[in-house]
Amino acid sequence: MTKNYFPEGFLWGGAIAANQAEGAWDIEGKGLSVADVARFKPDVSVKDYQQQWHVDEQSIAAAIAEKGTANYAKRRGIDFYNRYEEDIALFKEMGFNVLRVSIAWTRIFPNGDEDQPNEAGLDYYRALFTELRDNGIEPLVTLSHYEMPLHLVTHYQGWVSREVVDFFAKFCRVVFEEYKSLVTYWLTFNEIDSVFRHPFTTVGVVEERYPDKASAEAAIYQALHHQFVASALATKYCRKSNPQVQIGAMVTKLMTYPENCHPENVALAEKANRENHLYSDVQVWGAYPQWILNEWKEKGIEIQMENWDLATIKLYTVDFLSFSYYMSLVVSKDADQREKVSGNIATGVKNPYLPMTEWGWQVDPIGLRTSLISLYDRYRLPLFVVENGIGAIDTPDAHGEINDQYRIDYFKAHFEQINLALKEGVDLMGYTSWGCIDIVSASTSQMSKRYGFIYVDADDYGQGTYNRKKKKSFAWYQKVIASNGADLD
Repeated sequence: MTKNYFPEGFLWGGAIAANQAEGAWDIEGKGLSVADVARFKPDVSVKDYQQQWHVDEQSIAAAIAEKGTANYAKRRGIDFYNRYEEDIALFKEMGFNVLRVSIAWTRIFPNGDEDQPNEAGLDYYRALFTELRDNGIEPLVTLSHYEMPLHLVTHYQGWVSREVVDFFAKFCRVVFEEYKSLVTYWLTFNEIDSVFRHPFTTVGVVEERYPDKASAEAAIYQALHHQFVASALATKYCRKSNPQVQIGAMVTKLMTYPENCHPENVALAEKANRENHLYSDVQVWGAYPQWILNEWKEKGIEIQMENWDLATIKLYTVDFLSFSYYMSLVVSKDADQREKVSGNIATGVKNPYLPMTEWGWQVDPIGLRTSLISLYDRYRLPLFVVENGIGAIDTPDAHGEINDQYRIDYFKAHFEQINLALKEGVDLMGYTSWGCIDIVSASTSQMSKRYGFIYVDADDYGQGTYNRKKKKSFAWYQKVIASNGADLD
């Protein structure tokens, strides 16, 4: 039996996002966000991640005109806004000492460009963070989790507009000051690397506004640069508000393998992994790698920068690196001739050695160990796994119980690999499973794609009691946390 290497004080918990959980989309002054435009698309394959994420001008207009929630599941969420005390009590029962949440920017600044914050929004998050603290749970708070104000898309150009950096900086200064005694751990941008996977959701770029793919690509890179600057400014203001807090970056870890040892395939995998590292390289090392500068030059992309941008990025680097991990990828020089798999993250060549979920995600626990070791060797900063989990259709049995042994098996395999990474010397702060309670899917706006240890009685169309019920995995994760990762049976 392998020795347990999970350190004392390890942070165990779960993760949710405001736009997928809170609901209450139009009360107490909240404005529309990009998430409120995300339409449930039952007519689109759940494996077609590009169409599931895609938003154009017509769909924005339709969403603004629609005042209800029927087609927009993220407007409903799971009613966490009103039920958070009940949910936090369940998290405490499971043994959580950390919960990752996000602040909906539009609860604080409904349009994003107001002079003064919305007090009702500030009061809500103060009550939420206080409730977590009172239950012995550290809030791990993401500042921007696919929730930018829609007004900044319709009246500006999303993050392509320089003004948005200033609007976000104001938002950060307000929440850091408000919650400096309640929040110890902050994250800047959720999966900042997702700018090309779903540019509308991540940076408010509507690709149809640009005449061709090249100009849209340049706009997305411009928006990314502005987010890097904003992340550095957030780090600056966070430390100024309370020098004891820690602030981290958050990226998607996409471990890419070559199909075989053919040198061309190895080179393709190396290129894919280097591109995945771009986003953490900038926030950890404080500078753009030379290869991306060369690429911009070759493509004729000119990033507009203030004369202090690069110095700011260099000066205010993050304290730790957090990441999501769901799947690994395979690349091949003969990709056109290979079977493909896809999820809501990326598409790649099918790996014949891995099982696959109903949504096209290939399950690879060893890839998590490899990712942890490679990231720690590269950056020598504390790491934090802030998203990991399996989406599945959970069906209550005749007695109303949810026997999700498949979820237990999934987490057990991943925790075993985390333990082996810890044995190799990786400095890991904690682990928060994604969707620790069932929430609306980020990509497909479904409720039927369930990740939680806690079942929420609601379907894809918002029908149900929304009552909470423990799944079989609830007691198992409770035992894992109580043993600090030692008891996985």
